Amino acid sequence: MPEEPCQCQDCVRFYREHDRLIREFPTLRKQQEINWAALQSFRTLCGRVLEDLQKKLNSNSSNQAEENSQTWNKEKKDKSITTVISDLENINAYLFSVEALMERVFDVKVPDEVEDKFREIAGELAPDPLNIDRLRLNRLLHQTPDLPDK
Repeated sequence: MPEEPCQCQDCVRFYREHDRLIREFPTLRKQQEINWAALQSFRTLCGRVLEDLQKKLNSNSSNQAEENSQTWNKEKKDKSITTVISDLENINAYLFSVEALMERVFDVKVPDEVEDKFREIAGELAPDPLNIDRLRLNRLLHQTPDLPDK
């Protein structure tokens, strides 16, 4: 197991987004709100795509009765759409479950002193990437040759 975090494009993008969310939403309340908004936007988008695909499938079914040519290709495409619809319905069910759990997270309220502690820890976990000290440290680290594997 490597000691260094993965540096593939997806992971690096995740680390940046992770740190940005900590910097921009450094309190419990702000984290609750951003997570709720992300969940709701995911449900809205997923639900709308699901509706569109269901309309398309229903439209294809009614058109298929009129057009019997190329039936095999249409059936294959309809089966693919049906599979995607099923997957999206499962995702929506999971999102409803997560929403129920998130409602419990909103029940938690902490005093201002604890919110201040959240801000303090957030600054340690995800310092400003444009901070001059951070830029110097990054430059220094990039000039240092990698340590050999153990």
